[in-house]
Amino acid sequence: MKEFAKQLEKLAEDILEILCENLGLEKGYLKEVFHGHGRKLGGPTFGTKVSNYPPCPKPDLIKGLRAHTDAGGVILLFQDDKVSGLQLLKDDKWIDVPPMRHSIVINLGDQLEVITNGRYKSVMHRVIAQTDGTRMSIASFYNPASDALIYPAPQLLNNNNNNIYPKFVFEDYMNLYSAVKFQPKEPRFEAMKTNSSIATA
Repeated sequence: MKEFAKQLEKLAEDILEILCENLGLEKGYLKEVFHGHGRKLGGPTFGTKVSNYPPCPKPDLIKGLRAHTDAGGVILLFQDDKVSGLQLLKDDKWIDVPPMRHSIVINLGDQLEVITNGRYKSVMHRVIAQTDGTRMSIASFYNPASDALIYPAPQLLNNNNNNIYPKFVFEDYMNLYSAVKFQPKEPRFEAMKTNSSIATA
């Protein structure tokens, strides 16, 4: 597991570099933002969560893992290769993410939507209960440091920008997110315009 996590962390950093290239940002820009100000404290955080979803005889009576977007940066999901359940919302329709052997599903969180000024979006997703077997998944999260200052990259702003994305400290966002995880992300962004320690400083 330690070696697995080490390689996934490297993959997450490689993905950030690819995003920088796609967006025309300076090499290393996103990783630098994720480091925050406390380099001596380790910079970006990385964690792995193993989940077990047992079969449910009456899946219509429960919600499974409710719909939400992830709060952080890059999420790497090594999902079950036999039992499905993961769905994402696209064009107001829920789409199945089929089990795929030897593959990792990449998801982007709210922080990257803000930093990229909406060029990349965090995706609403959920896990529905299944009757036909136990589903397991290993989700790894590459997130900004708690003191990282999150705001749209200046290079991605334009004259018509209406400042829909706020400027805030990642820890402040997480404090809000923990209470409203399963609610839409747009009100969270709006709330951070006034609730962030940056906004009130």
